[in-house]
Amino acid sequence: MTSYAAAKPEDSPRRAFFHGAKDTVPLIIGAIPFGIIYGAIAINAGLSPWATLGMSLFVFAGSAQFIAAGLVGQGVGLGFIILTTFIVNLRHMLYAASLAPYLKGLPQRWLALLAFWLTDETYAVVITRYQQAEGQPHAHWYHLGSSVAMYLNWQLCTLIGIVAGTQFEGIADLGLDFALVVTFIGIVVPLIVSRPMLISALVAGIVALLTNNMENKAGLMVAAFAGIAAGMLAEAILQPDPQKPVVTLNGDGS
Repeated sequence: MTSYAAAKPEDSPRRAFFHGAKDTVPLIIGAIPFGIIYGAIAINAGLSPWATLGMSLFVFAGSAQFIAAGLVGQGVGLGFIILTTFIVNLRHMLYAASLAPYLKGLPQRWLALLAFWLTDETYAVVITRYQQAEGQPHAHWYHLGSSVAMYLNWQLCTLIGIVAGTQFEGIADLGLDFALVVTFIGIVVPLIVSRPMLISALVAGIVALLTNNMENKAGLMVAAFAGIAAGMLAEAILQPDPQKPVVTLNGDGS
């Protein structure tokens, strides 16, 4: 399995912090066009520059921000916008649940910061790190470095998008959002290490294609729930016998 970070022990919080930031750079590069396009789309949808930047500062959830900006542009009511973005972000509960064992014992202020800054990209980097370097004392500083790097990048790109959106009305139609697709492929593929994960990804992808034309991006929610259900069902059916070695897609036994 391709990993984002080698499990090298850091001898100080500072070194761990910058190591986390450095390991997140490939995903930051992929998110740059995404952030710029968000800023431009939000401006073109009628949000003010301050509202556009405020959403990045206080929401910090790319998919939810894109959907919210689109719904605002369509004149959808606030209640439906909140419900839609809430459902889209439910995946963060799964991320948090898988990270929880590695964050036990951290003060509440740490948990609050890491929870707020949790994104798909940061999760992909840090979960691999935690699994490879379990027990290292500065792993949460690595996590913080990844989170801060992603957050600062998102704010900068939003600002660029705001300026671009006010100067060039057609920038959102240039197709730069393809970088988002490539980024998410890079996130998902290394994490597919078992048959249930593969089935979940395939089902979610197929359902997303079939429901692509649903209004208000509802197809994303349908695909997410379908993928989760398929993965859980596959895991229940393919649950290995405890007496037998577990075989992953890489062919490794444990």
